[in-house]
Amino acid sequence: MEKLDTHWLTQGLIDLEYKKYLLLAYFKTVRESFTRVELYPYLADLVFHYRNLQSVQENKALMKEAFPQELSDQGIKNLEINYRKIIADDDVMKELELVMAYALPLFKSSLDEGSFIYDYVESQCTITPIGVSSLYKSEGYLFVTQPPEKETNIYRYQMTLYEQSHQTMRSIQTDLLLVVKKSLSNTYESIKRNLMQQFTELPNPNAYLVISKLKFPYQPTLMPVAKRLLVKEISR
Repeated sequence: MEKLDTHWLTQGLIDLEYKKYLLLAYFKTVRESFTRVELYPYLADLVFHYRNLQSVQENKALMKEAFPQELSDQGIKNLEINYRKIIADDDVMKELELVMAYALPLFKSSLDEGSFIYDYVESQCTITPIGVSSLYKSEGYLFVTQPPEKETNIYRYQMTLYEQSHQTMRSIQTDLLLVVKKSLSNTYESIKRNLMQQFTELPNPNAYLVISKLKFPYQPTLMPVAKRLLVKEISR
């Protein structure tokens, strides 16, 4: 089963046994992914659904927003009335509360497992600056490598700031530039100098090297951890 639909809680049949079937299939897929030490996309998916369930449980007024925004045959004018009828139905609300009570521990357990794996992967990684650092940190280069360290993926990164829930958040966009082979003559410092000559719009860029001690699935695990390490390093 792929990721859960955003409106899984209220989409389709609102019945505890049906939702159990849906959730068990989903968590089976999550467990299989974590067994392969593949964190994403399921770790982010778990965070989204767990927080959403907590919000809905804490504030029943959010239940209205949880219902899929599909128009009835009566049209837009009666849509609000239809929602109110559903929310006012005690039997439906009781069933939804049973589903949430069943689902929350499952999401929490899987989220804890994914977080444990994430922390372990992060503990096996180090991030260090390459060469002289610049005060301008919003753009630069990210080098990522893992055993046997024969090849290094080099990305150009750009950090942006945005507001979310009255908090300033950071996001990192990375674009793969090239894959290089490190040697005694082709060091990380010399690779950085070559990048400076090739991309002159960044005359004095920051470059960071993430090295993993162990080999992990690259795209679903190591790269997301490397990007998170980069955000932490830049935010220091």
